[in-house]
Amino acid sequence: MESVKKGINYWSFPREEGGGLPEPVAVLRRAADLGFDSVEFTFELEGGICSATTRKEAEKIRKAAEEIGIELPTVASGLAWQESPTDPDPDVRRSAIATYRKTIEVSAWLGAEVLLYVPGMVSAVFAPAFPPQSYDAVWERAAAAVKELLPTAERLGVRLAVENVWNRFLMSPREMREFVDQFASPYVGAYFDVGNVLAFGHPEDWIASLGQRILGVHLKDFKTSVGNLDGFVDLLGGDVDYHRVMQSFRDIGYAGPFTAEILPGTHGSVEKAAAAMRIIETY
Repeated sequence: MESVKKGINYWSFPREEGGGLPEPVAVLRRAADLGFDSVEFTFELEGGICSATTRKEAEKIRKAAEEIGIELPTVASGLAWQESPTDPDPDVRRSAIATYRKTIEVSAWLGAEVLLYVPGMVSAVFAPAFPPQSYDAVWERAAAAVKELLPTAERLGVRLAVENVWNRFLMSPREMREFVDQFASPYVGAYFDVGNVLAFGHPEDWIASLGQRILGVHLKDFKTSVGNLDGFVDLLGGDVDYHRVMQSFRDIGYAGPFTAEILPGTHGSVEKAAAAMRIIETY
């Protein structure tokens, strides 16, 4: 594949001693040294990049990235697992939307054009205390949340990319396509995670179906024989057919970043990901 832009997610880096997130500029330097073209920072509850991050702090990181020669095209966040925009409590939904507005703002300060967006959940293994919700109700609440966020996204130039995650929602590419298309906006698309889909589908089907709706990509690998969270493994260590996957991305003309997301980040994770992506880009 020509012009593969290789990215790495912030969570792929190991935590500092004591559990803190690694320093952002140090991450940029390390990513560049390993041959990555971009870093995907993450929006946190506290620490790292979060609601307390000022415009000056974000722009300092953005300037450092420019000086190092690495891009910041996307931002991710996992806060919707704790505070869902489809929660049955309207107060929680309002708080989640306010958090997303702040995330969009900080993403714009960093210079990112795409925000990985978790739209809510019917239920999730990550949130065992969360009571299962009606699928239809989740669809309505999720659509309402996106409509509330769209004016902010449009004003700040940050596109919302709905990710296929293990939320028991938007379980097929046709559903994802219908959800995205209802907004008829260039500021709403899909963030496709190759590994997440393997438990219940085939990546090439999703890629072909979503086409140019795909605004960002996570590369992960998964062993279907395991079938649960323990099935996520190092890139090229699982059952993803990356030859077919990369051909599918060529077929739709995807030119955005391919971001490795290795969870949890441990010592050596980023280096392994860099080596695997040098192989994947030749497929």
